[in-house]
Order: sequence, then C-alpha cells, then structure tokens
Amino acid sequence: MSGLDVLVPTCDRPVELATTLAGLAAQDAEFGVVVSDQSTGDPGWDTPSARAMAAVLRERGCPVRFLRHVPRRGVAEHRAFLLDQSRARYVLFLDDDVWLAPGTVTRLRTAIETLGCGLVGAAVQGLSYLDDVRPDELAPYEEWTGAPEPERIEPGSPGWRRWTLHNAANPAHLARGLGLRPGEWRAYKIAWVGGCVLFDRAELLASGGFGFWRDLPPRHCGEDVVAQWRVMARAGGAGILPSGAVHLESPTTIPDRENEARDCVHVYRNG
Repeated sequence: MSGLDVLVPTCDRPVELATTLAGLAAQDAEFGVVVSDQSTGDPGWDTPSARAMAAVLRERGCPVRFLRHVPRRGVAEHRAFLLDQSRARYVLFLDDDVWLAPGTVTRLRTAIETLGCGLVGAAVQGLSYLDDVRPDELAPYEEWTGAPEPERIEPGSPGWRRWTLHNAANPAHLARGLGLRPGEWRAYKIAWVGGCVLFDRAELLASGGFGFWRDLPPRHCGEDVVAQWRVMARAGGAGILPSGAVHLESPTTIPDRENEARDCVHVYRNG
C-alpha cells in the first residue's frame, strides 16, 4: 500500500490543470498522482505543459496516471471514481484550479498523522483579495488545542458560522495574524474546506466515500461538503495554517448550483 495519492478531477481546464501539476511538481513529498478528465474536447492533460510537469513528477519518483472518465454523471460520481483508483493510506483531493506552495503536501501529511483525525484541509486562498481584510468573517476562528473531536456540522449549528473563514483571502490574513515561524503550523476548527483536502482513506470509506452520488441529480454541487461532514462526525477534522493552497480564481465549471448535495441526501444517516 502506497502512502499518499493526489486525486485530481478535471474538466475543460488545460491551463489551470498544468498550473496545478506544476505546484505538485514543486513539492518535496513522495506521492502518486491520478488525474481524471471529463473535458468535452481533448483531455486537459494532453498538452505540452501538462506532460512536462508529469515528466518532472515521474523523474523524482512520483507515478502519474492520466485517465479519461466519461460520460459525466456528476461531480460526486467523478470523485467516487477517483477514490476507487487509490489504495493509499491517505488521499488528497485537489481541485484542478489550485496551485500548492512548496511544502504544502508534507505539511498536510504531518498534520493528519500528528492529529490522528479523519481529514485535514488547506483552504484555498483568493490572493487578489489580499487588500480586502474582513475582521467579522475571521471572528469564528478557533484552534484545536488537542486532537480534533468528532463533530456534526449542519446549517444553524455552532460550527456552521466558520464557513466565512475561507472566503476571499481570509486564510492568508489568519496566518499573518498568527506570526508563525518557518515550519510551524496550527490546526483550527472548520465548517468544511474546499479545493484541497487530505483524507484518511479508511475513514472516508467507512463514512461511505462518495457513494451517495447515486442519490443525487446529475447536476449538483457541494458533494465535498457531504463527504467531509460524514468523516468529521466519525473521526474529526481540521484546517491548517498556513494554507499554501492558492485558488487560480478561474470561472467555475459548475455554473448550475441549484442542487446542493446536503439538501438532496441524508448527511447523517443515523439521524
């Protein structure tokens, strides 16, 4: 069993995908990479830049697989397909429009091993908002003082308000305020994390993975929230600072956001 796989679902984003792969190529950790493409035309990985970054990864011992997965059955099914491709101890779901600063993957793995929880996330930062400081949105910040405890999050719950922590460049502003030394990180309480989440694969599978895709309409969003909430209720979860995950701020490839997954399935199956 390998230690860690990075799972990247992609669709119609060749430039962004190459940038995401470039971030992975600059990491100091060892991991496998699986890219699954659902583009309407040529696969996003079929470009000179993406193949060059894949060559960099392979040269330093990180296996890379490029897969085509069609027809589309929704983003939750796409994540379920990717999860089926891995037998690693840990799986990092990384969106195709996120660049990771060097050292981010190592920090995520160190955090999940140290904390012993079901997931840790590096919230994506929109750095075009660096001059937009939002004190009210930062107010719910609260650190874990020990191992993260299992917790149920749902609209109106005490933890729900934490979703504002990840707006705009809020993670960058939070990290600045902590005055962290090089190599230092902090774990904090989350509502959920978008774009870059490392799971203990066994805990994700025990929580049902993304098998709930069959209960969703093909056009949906928020599938990652359902999976995270289930894992957090079972094994706890945390965000970490500094994040190191930078959102490329490209237009979404899922413009239809009417069907939130959490409104379409029973998140907590036992009540």
